[in-house]
This record gives sequence, structure tokens and C-alpha cells, in this order.
Amino acid sequence: MIYDRLENVKRYHGISKWLDVALDFLADTDLGSLPLGRTEVWGDKVFVNVMEAQAHDAESGKFEIHKKYMDIQIDLEGTEIIEIGLDSESALDEFNPDTDFGTVVCKRSASCVMGKDRFIVCMAQEPHMPGIAAEENRRLKKCVVKVSVV
Repeated sequence: MIYDRLENVKRYHGISKWLDVALDFLADTDLGSLPLGRTEVWGDKVFVNVMEAQAHDAESGKFEIHKKYMDIQIDLEGTEIIEIGLDSESALDEFNPDTDFGTVVCKRSASCVMGKDRFIVCMAQEPHMPGIAAEENRRLKKCVVKVSVV
């Protein structure tokens, strides 16, 4: 996991080729101008999903995992908490390789408060639970950059 301010995004160059492409895109793009839905940066290797959602209570969320992609999550409007699982005991929903998505049970986690100008990189196979309500207004507009690990 990487958790920092967007102004520092280029500090994390050198971890992987596709992460470098994503970080450059974040540094050079007005994220607020992106349309809802998918925007391709580099085909299926780096792409962005902009979405609107309602934050939920932590008790109703699940820790998700991906194996082919890292997630870079950024709140464009609103503030959420993202929990990072510190362990993974068992699968809840079986991992689907076609959607690169599964859910797991984590007994321990760390909280990251998102909001304006913050980003988090959830590494592949790192359990994370996005979308937890951080304030009374639960409306979120967020951007998730999917970064290939292969």
C-alpha cells in the first residue's frame, strides 16, 4: 500500500513500468474533467474508471482482492475511508479471474481517510475495503486507476 497526497505522486516512480505510466497520467491530468466510466490510458494495462457511489457503513462492506491489477483510488468529491486488510483468513466470494475480483475475510485492518488531494495504491492481492462512510454526506465521486501487474 502507498498512501499519500497527489502532489507527491511522482515520488513512487520505479516500482513498475505500468505504475509509472499511471503516476504520470495522474500528475498531468485534470481528474475532475474525466467523464464517468472508463478512460483508457494504455489499453488494458492502465485505465481509469470514474464513478459515483454512496459510502456505506464498515459492517456492510467486504474486503476485495485483485490479482491482475493494482488499484489507485482517489476521491474527486466527498470523503471515504479505505480499510487495508492486514491478514486474509478465508475467501467470502470465490475469486473470479475473468473479472479479477474476489472477497476475503480480514480480522485486522488499517484505516486510511481519503478525501481531496489524497490517493492510495492498493497492491495486487492486498485486501482492501473502499467506500466506507467518513462523514454524514455519503455521496462520492471517485476515480479508480487500474494498473496491470503483468
